[in-house]
Amino acid sequence: MTEFWEASFIEKQMMWGLEPSDSAFMAKDFFLEKKVKDVLIPGFGYGRNAKIFSDNGMYVTGIEISKTAIDLARKNGVTATIYHGSVTNMPFDNKRYDAIFCYALIHLLNRREREKLIQDCYNQLKPDGYMMFTAVTKKAPMYGKGRELSKDRFEIMEGVKMFYYDSNSVRREFEKYGLIEFSEIDEPNKNMKDKLAMNFVIITCKKGAI
Repeated sequence: MTEFWEASFIEKQMMWGLEPSDSAFMAKDFFLEKKVKDVLIPGFGYGRNAKIFSDNGMYVTGIEISKTAIDLARKNGVTATIYHGSVTNMPFDNKRYDAIFCYALIHLLNRREREKLIQDCYNQLKPDGYMMFTAVTKKAPMYGKGRELSKDRFEIMEGVKMFYYDSNSVRREFEKYGLIEFSEIDEPNKNMKDKLAMNFVIITCKKGAI
């Protein structure tokens, strides 16, 4: 996966533009309401979703697999601490965070890696901390396309393997980690207006809410 994302950022640079996702706006409002001070972002990219948190007084730390994406973030003035590496190798520090925001990443992992990511994120939360994941659902336009790898998981192109969530798989994977709510959102492709919106689920968990 490292090679795929490094090549993608080298070729396409800031492929999603600079405007934060709608999910990031929702997370920002939620975190402000909960008086969150520091946020961990696994799958940092070039930081388009990070600025909205730092602009609202939160300290941001990121994890990013692509060195090129980190370089792009620095060129865009992002000063957050960013660990270079795969989320599958978490943790990168022993810090506990008020909140974690993980956008459009978990569905790229296999089941064992997803379980580890959720556990690792949960472990890095302070007591009563929150974690929010956005993940693609079975309502996405490309669901069922490509080579089927396992139930609801497909290789949609070389190097990209996607797991598609529904309510059952959300509950199965997150319930024991303080799942408090989940809801669907159609995320527009803000940088390519002609592309279809992607159906995501926003999953919110609270440490200690089991």
